[in-house]
Amino acid sequence: MKKYFTAQQTKSFSNCPTVVITGRPNVGKSTLFNRFMKKKVAITDPTPGVTRDPVEGTALLNDKPVYLIDTGGYKLERLEGTKEAVLDELVVNRSRSMLKKADLILLLLEPEKITAEDEELILELRPYWNKVIAAVNKTEGGKNKAAAYEYARFGFNELVFISAEHGDHIAELAEKIVARLDFSRVVETEKQHVIRLAILGKPNTGKSTLSNRLTHSDASIVSDYAGTTRDVVEGTFIYAEKKFQVLDTAGIRRKSKVKENVEYYSVNRAIKTLDECDIAVLLIDAQDGLDEQVKKLCALAHDRGRGIIFALNKWDTQEKGRTPLKKAIENIHIMFGHMTYAPILALSALEGKGIKDLLNACIELYEQLNKKIDTSVLNVALKDWLYQYPPPASKATHFKVRYMTQTSVNPVSFLIFATRPEVVPLSYIAYLKNKIRADLGFDKIPVQIQFKASRQKWENRANNE
Repeated sequence: MKKYFTAQQTKSFSNCPTVVITGRPNVGKSTLFNRFMKKKVAITDPTPGVTRDPVEGTALLNDKPVYLIDTGGYKLERLEGTKEAVLDELVVNRSRSMLKKADLILLLLEPEKITAEDEELILELRPYWNKVIAAVNKTEGGKNKAAAYEYARFGFNELVFISAEHGDHIAELAEKIVARLDFSRVVETEKQHVIRLAILGKPNTGKSTLSNRLTHSDASIVSDYAGTTRDVVEGTFIYAEKKFQVLDTAGIRRKSKVKENVEYYSVNRAIKTLDECDIAVLLIDAQDGLDEQVKKLCALAHDRGRGIIFALNKWDTQEKGRTPLKKAIENIHIMFGHMTYAPILALSALEGKGIKDLLNACIELYEQLNKKIDTSVLNVALKDWLYQYPPPASKATHFKVRYMTQTSVNPVSFLIFATRPEVVPLSYIAYLKNKIRADLGFDKIPVQIQFKASRQKWENRANNE
């Protein structure tokens, strides 16, 4: 499971040594993770227990690629029988499993009274003692050093005093980490083309189950409780010789139901994945159907020019036969009349049904998103479209379309030059969009059109260049 590469990286790395950041809640693990990643990846908040799923990514420490894992806090105190107690147990068990696969464990502590959770975690780390580095956080400017030295009695091989928030002694910590790791197995290659999927939807629609199914892992914690996923959990997999990256996001609810700051951050982070993905898989619970939140997500994905797939999950719970699916498709087309281009698929993430259809659709959408049409071909097609349906001829709305060019891929965008772009009616823009989709092979993705003023014909423009 990989997270985002730092902005400076132009290479891809595999077989990197793994460093797991562990500690009790609220000691600053996510702040340190973000510091190493050089960007805000993990959600940080004063609320204890914000991180649940492990958040992972490749960072460059002293120009060496290190695979970092930020784990959920090691929490002992629980109110038995509550939702939070169940989730805390899942988080702690997942954190324990991360320790086993670590090449190095970075234990983060803070300079206050040593707690039972600290002592219990240190005891659990004894079998891994030779691969533990302890760092006492929140000691900026030498603050709290006397209290920090109390941890020396546990006999750590490495004990560093740092401030993840202010950056004190982070370079020293990075040096110690790199010195303890073996980089002989690291393979460096040029970055590959990766199909990036964002799984979005309401809470409890099965996003984490689908993510785990696609990545053949259990990286995302699966629970019946709404709001289990907070950070964006990322994974990679190969299908049909193509590399995919999947982003499992927090469930998105109506604003009126978002009570906690942490959930607010989670929802914003989920929506931000639309800026980073190629395709938005909008997961809909087949039992609950559509709602306004799905509609808003669709609008955001459409405006960004992302590929969109409506995935009707938990279809194994529905009545057999074609009629239920036909009705579901009709309902989606009624609610999203301007998005009939988007594929609608029925699947069961739990049982693995419909997964191949989903991935094949993703590949098709990705190819359309990255398709580039030569300008001369575009203008031959444009001439034909104008002949089939000429622009309005009245004086008030009269305009002439001169030529067009494709300005970008992924998102797919076209620029059309016309004599009076301000009077081009929306109906004519829709006509041209539909012709682009139908005739040029963009039938399953959104296309964007902009108009610009020009009195020069394409042929004259070409001759002047």
